[in-house]
Amino acid sequence: MRAIITVIGNDQKGIIAKVGTCLYQREVNVLDITQTLLQEYFTMVMLVDITDCTCSFEALQQALCQVGAEMNLSIRIQSEEIFNAMHRI
Repeated sequence: MRAIITVIGNDQKGIIAKVGTCLYQREVNVLDITQTLLQEYFTMVMLVDITDCTCSFEALQQALCQVGAEMNLSIRIQSEEIFNAMHRI
């Protein structure tokens, strides 16, 4: 199973490291990643494989929200199937 993670917020040190560590600790594999700065705003989109995740999807979502709260970022995760269904014309 794959999921899409989006991260948006003010640029600061350690964003990729903290999000990556959160995923690593739960056996989530990053398949693809893109990140950019829009002036002072950091944006990142990740495609991840959650097949071997050691926790439920809800627990992973909560862990990412915790990282977001600590760093004042908006972090969202949704399954690839839901993401594709939402963006299908």
